[in-house]
Amino acid sequence: MNKKNDTNRRTAGMPSQTEIIEFIQSYDGAAGKREIAKAFGLKGQEKIALKKRLKQMAEDGLIDGKRTAYHRAGDLPKVTVLKIVSIEDGELYAEPESKDGDADNDADSKPQRLLVKESKKHGALKRGDRILARTEQTERGWRAHPIKKLPARSEGLMGVVEIDRAGKAWLAPVDKKIRNSSPISDLGGAEDGELVIVERTGNSPRAGVKVVEVIGDPLAPKSFSMIAIAKHGIPHVFPDEVVEEAKQAAKLPLSEEKREDLRGVPIMAIDPADARDHDDAIWAEPDGEGGYRAIVAIADVAFYVRPGGALDKEARKRGNSVYFPDQVVPMLPEVLSADVCSLKQDVDRAAMACHLRISPQGQITEWRFTRAIVRLARNIAYEDAQAAIDSGDAPEALTHLWGAWTLLHEARTARDPLELDLPERQVRLNDKGQIEEIAVRERLDAHRVVEDFMIAANVAAAKALEAKTAPVVYRIHEPPSRDKLVALREFMATQGRKIALGQVITPSLFNRLLKDVTDEAEKVLVMEAVLRSQTQAYYGPANAGHFGLSLGSYAHFTSPIRRYADLLVHRALVDAYKLEQPKPGDGLPPGSGLADRDRDSLQAISDAISQTERRAMEAERDTIDRYVAAWLSGRVGETFDTRITGVQGFGFFATIEKLGGDGLVPVSTLGREYFRYDEASQTLKGEGSGTSYSVGDKLKLTLAEANALTGALKFAVPQSDGQGIEPRGRRDDGRKKPGGRNGGRSGGRSGGQGKGSPPKGKSGPPKGKPGSGKPGDGKPATGQHSQGQRGRPANIRHQGRKK
Repeated sequence: MNKKNDTNRRTAGMPSQTEIIEFIQSYDGAAGKREIAKAFGLKGQEKIALKKRLKQMAEDGLIDGKRTAYHRAGDLPKVTVLKIVSIEDGELYAEPESKDGDADNDADSKPQRLLVKESKKHGALKRGDRILARTEQTERGWRAHPIKKLPARSEGLMGVVEIDRAGKAWLAPVDKKIRNSSPISDLGGAEDGELVIVERTGNSPRAGVKVVEVIGDPLAPKSFSMIAIAKHGIPHVFPDEVVEEAKQAAKLPLSEEKREDLRGVPIMAIDPADARDHDDAIWAEPDGEGGYRAIVAIADVAFYVRPGGALDKEARKRGNSVYFPDQVVPMLPEVLSADVCSLKQDVDRAAMACHLRISPQGQITEWRFTRAIVRLARNIAYEDAQAAIDSGDAPEALTHLWGAWTLLHEARTARDPLELDLPERQVRLNDKGQIEEIAVRERLDAHRVVEDFMIAANVAAAKALEAKTAPVVYRIHEPPSRDKLVALREFMATQGRKIALGQVITPSLFNRLLKDVTDEAEKVLVMEAVLRSQTQAYYGPANAGHFGLSLGSYAHFTSPIRRYADLLVHRALVDAYKLEQPKPGDGLPPGSGLADRDRDSLQAISDAISQTERRAMEAERDTIDRYVAAWLSGRVGETFDTRITGVQGFGFFATIEKLGGDGLVPVSTLGREYFRYDEASQTLKGEGSGTSYSVGDKLKLTLAEANALTGALKFAVPQSDGQGIEPRGRRDDGRKKPGGRNGGRSGGRSGGQGKGSPPKGKSGPPKGKPGSGKPGDGKPATGQHSQGQRGRPANIRHQGRKK
């Protein structure tokens, strides 16, 4: 029906409730108060009366929505914001981001699910994406037609409650990307200083928030990981039906007739000392011809987690386990992940066995896959295995593993994969969940032994599936893009080094570059630059090789307890090599191979689990940053040996040597002179003194602030006498600049009263906040709430990248 013509036929006067509902249902767009008033020709006092009637109709449950867009109660708005919540059988499903369209609109009702009809012009959508969509109710249910993809909502919907002097409540953010506090309209029982989860009360960024869940003490054990879980939307509570299916699957008997019996083989698992889930175990013995026979036994998760069940859907939704210093969010319920699936010493376990023949040159010449029963001879920690080898008193099974690894390592060296041995931070907690130590994780040969065995099995799995022309979920790492290579070449030129790009790019190019660097500090700098030039690895059904490992075909097979991609590879092997087991009873899905619907939607599944992997990496990194900041919060005011890791127009970032923890040195703290930013060389350079700050420079910096709740650190160049700032950068000739005052503070300081700040003397967000240390305040705080000046600081002039 044409709405304009229909409107012309209507008589003036207040419409009835029925007429209003009919109009809302038939109107093509968003029918708000303005559209209703125009349609019925209402003016003046009639508009006021209409507002009251609409409010009464909403209170009576006849309509839902807001004054700008109403819809009939129980229906969805014609146009609304949706969030992609799942991918099932290759189809996208979304739910309303707002509860306005819920059928019952009560706490127990489930939100309406809509099938999303994708359009190529909006690009590929994935779980977690927000879309503005036109909704349609059909005989087969609700459909959503995307209008446009929306930016992600701010993830800062978690924070600490703070009460200012006037008694007003504010939410101090726990996300370091969010700089301003938000007013709290509803505390929901929360008290000052408590960590809470909130939701916005309006669509505007300036809208207030209301508390929906109280977490408690922001510095209590597990709070840091809970912040990351909430921020990144990581599922961490298993639904009851998933737990029940897991318990049921855990009781499945192992068929000795359908499985290879490897219980007499002294297979062992080498894992971290605190590992709870043991995916893999290895064994090797000489073959009498200069090579080795080997077995890589992997937990047979596919036997327990079957396609189509609630357990499988939850595992796919999670995509992977997430490992925090204070807890693990597993992909599978603990009855499976930490018990029945886990390969443990002296216990019969179901395994997928990869039999390998390793040639004297370290090449994998034969492979064979079976389903087996294993009984591990030993679970041993990396450190204990290494100590046994180093002592010369290792058991024969261990020495055989090292002998086979020697051949694998020789083949790896000949392949010349990318070698980036960057330090990894490890947070160690005591029994009370308190930080005991933060150190760089030691890299042992024992780690390399297990790694090379796993790579060999992963390659064998990919090639075994290719041999049967079976579907494969590959682990793909593409070569660097031309743009990133050019940026790397320009940066290396500023360091006096050349990279020739007129050749086939292989990992050997980067390895030669690293071998030419003898200074350890410079080598770390070059490694970081090379790492920035690389693409991010992902999963997909179309093979593009693995650039970093110098491998043509590569899949993940060895960690199905913690990665869904590996579980898919196991299922494909079950089908390709006819490894199906007897059907279970008790209502569990009958098969353990790859479901037909999964074969048809491997690309969508691969995209989804690639996304959950990136989500996990970000959450784990954020949590480590918070622990490092908490560890350092008691050392604010101390001076540390640091190295500059990044330079931008607004300042530079530095990390504490041998500890990690990146912090910012704002350019506004460097003195009055103007600093020119050169993008190609990643350098800030003072126009008067010639003092420069470049990536890789080592210098002493004072820790000015450590915010445990956001993970943010802030450094300052040490002051000479409490008055001026004494730069410790480099002069034009590369020599360290001598001491001396630099004439006071910068004219481009970024502080000041912004739009969101209350006038002086008035109430506003409190300045002292829990979570970060600052000199002289004696307690933590979460940062300033006032909004700073916009744009580049006044003492910065930008110099673009050299062409």
